Amino acid sequence: MIFRNPLKLLFYLCLLIVILLVGYKTYLNFFMKNFAGVHTGEVEQIHRDVSATEPFSFAVVGNINNSIGIFEERIIPELNASGMDFMVSAGNAVSGGGEGKYRALYGSLSHLNIPYLLTFGAHEHEDFGSFRFYDHFGPHFYSIRAGSSRLIFLDSTGKTPWQWQMRWLNELLGEDTSKARILFIGHPPLKPTEDALFDQPEDYLAPPEFRNALLKAVKKHNIDLVFSANLSLYSETQLGDTSFITTGGAGGLVMNDETSFYHYVQVNVSPEGEISHTLQRLEVGQHPILKRLESLWFFIYSLFYAGYLNFLIIVAIFAAIAIKLYAIIFVGKDYYPDYNLDPTPWLEKPIRVAMFTNNYLPFIGGVPISIARLRRGLEDLGDKLLVVAPRYKDQPEAEEHVLRIPSLLAMGEKREFRLANIFLGRIRKRVRAFHPDIIHLHHPFWLGSLGLFIARRLNVPAIYTYHTRLEHYAHFVPLPGLIFRNLISHTLIKRFANKCDGVIVPTYSTEEYLRMIGVKTPTFVQPTGIEYKRFQAVSDADIAALRTTLNLKDEIVFISVSRLSNEKNIDFMIDAINTLRQETSKPFHFLMIGEGHQKDRLQNKIHELGLDTLVTLVGAVPPEDIAVWYRLGDAFVFASKSETQGMVILEAMAAGLPVVAVRSSGIDDVVRHGVNGFKTPERQDQWCTQVKRLLEDDELRGKLSRQALAFAKDFSVEQFATDVREIYATALALSNKKSRKQRET
Repeated sequence: MIFRNPLKLLFYLCLLIVILLVGYKTYLNFFMKNFAGVHTGEVEQIHRDVSATEPFSFAVVGNINNSIGIFEERIIPELNASGMDFMVSAGNAVSGGGEGKYRALYGSLSHLNIPYLLTFGAHEHEDFGSFRFYDHFGPHFYSIRAGSSRLIFLDSTGKTPWQWQMRWLNELLGEDTSKARILFIGHPPLKPTEDALFDQPEDYLAPPEFRNALLKAVKKHNIDLVFSANLSLYSETQLGDTSFITTGGAGGLVMNDETSFYHYVQVNVSPEGEISHTLQRLEVGQHPILKRLESLWFFIYSLFYAGYLNFLIIVAIFAAIAIKLYAIIFVGKDYYPDYNLDPTPWLEKPIRVAMFTNNYLPFIGGVPISIARLRRGLEDLGDKLLVVAPRYKDQPEAEEHVLRIPSLLAMGEKREFRLANIFLGRIRKRVRAFHPDIIHLHHPFWLGSLGLFIARRLNVPAIYTYHTRLEHYAHFVPLPGLIFRNLISHTLIKRFANKCDGVIVPTYSTEEYLRMIGVKTPTFVQPTGIEYKRFQAVSDADIAALRTTLNLKDEIVFISVSRLSNEKNIDFMIDAINTLRQETSKPFHFLMIGEGHQKDRLQNKIHELGLDTLVTLVGAVPPEDIAVWYRLGDAFVFASKSETQGMVILEAMAAGLPVVAVRSSGIDDVVRHGVNGFKTPERQDQWCTQVKRLLEDDELRGKLSRQALAFAKDFSVEQFATDVREIYATALALSNKKSRKQRET
């Protein structure tokens, strides 16, 4: 369990933090309402609210730095309740020019009930923020008329040439008739008389030529107030008739002393142009010792409002990497099986097995038949079985060993695929009452997922049999085919298999596939069993009767057994048969056994190619009769590439049929080329050549038939059940050993 391993819990917590924060940043950047040219609307509102014949007031804040604790939670409520007409940022409203920080600022400013204007300062400019400021708010330097006053905003970052700005400023004020003039510039033109915390030369207005030209213009045009930010203090210097105010206490780091403290400035302007300003100081702590600590906390809280996302993401990623490296380096791993496990105690008593499957008899398919055979084999060995499967219309009436689940949805042209109602509480009650020793899962989703959940709840091992190559079933899934085939199917199998205690695979090539996609669960190669004796018990009379029923004479009979579905590659065989009839004079007939949603289309294709006398779509054959149909044939042909084993191929060999099949993962381990059949690439000419050899060479066909029969003898149901039972016992022994270790720790 994760909760018993604090390091593992911390690892997943770090991953969760990364996912949540990346998700929030995604929302902030892609889903939050866009905003552009905000200053346009703010200026219009100021013009509406402020009259040249009435006094007005506004607030000046500096160094907001995306603050929450000070600006959003303390200053904004005061401004909303103050009756002031608007607010001006003197610079550094953001803690950096990144898109997320601009959006976070916009979110904070949305709490203001009054209009606002921003000065383009050092933080607005950094991290390529200049174009964001321009897009979201407006030009880097500008001027507005507010009542009887002129407000001027300059760019001190170097983004706009200072010469151009000074030409513009002198021309503007040379024609200006306002009674009061207030200028805002991010970098202070004068150094304060007080010591500024951590100040650097670049914190002040530069170059010297810009500073001198600005001071000259201030004096020439009788500018009353000059506001700046960029320093974490409050400072006021008088130069001639002009007050130079540096305000840096709206959210950034302050020392909470007599110089550096949280504040804003209130400016009052009369209709006659008389200006007064008042310092509004915020008390953030009362106790002298806690005062400094509280100030630091507010700074951290404010700083990380926008910046903490990147900070926490980096911390979480490094923590996750550190935990992973610790696990790799310091936690010992044994990649070999535990040879000290003793499964004997579980082999000496009956095992109670609950199986979960998304399809079962009477639905005809490889998985249901495999499960039914395993169930019978285990019951013959004395074990108790409970199969949890969907309900079907024509299912047997009395099934003590099967729990049938009603369907939420039936899919397919003949509604053969059932989506069982896994939400019924009686499923869990019945399985719990059964007291399984082990739970065997036959699909990596739906009922399989429910079975895994119950196994974890009951604290019993879960074994998964990998029956099906899901990537070949993309046409059944309502998703883009390539996404399911190349990504989802493999990820689904990997995640599910790694949650189980053991995985049964039918072939070594299938085991190799699971390792390649990252499955680390112990894997057991165990081919599905076939009812070998049953194929030998078929009488010649039964075969002759069936031949007569089908009106077959002396022609060679090719057999194939498969669901009539896209992934089974039936069209390939029909096209090859059409080619074969043009290349041979020896009579033959092809019997295609199986049902499926492609039956009508395939029948039309057979008719269009003129193959009605050579190809017969037999349809479904009851399991109790299938052995006779196999024995009727002379050879077995197959083209599916979606098999994990190809159980029908082993059944064909048990009936003495040599095989011609398209090479794929489930075929390679079963068909021995030139021994019990032939396997070819998915090339019609090569496949057709091998089928033609078996058709025309009676001696070769007889030799391969005898060798196929001998090969299939090793795959009996009895041996299959015995081997799977040993896998169960091994999983139970491993589970018992893990439980003992957990109790000891």
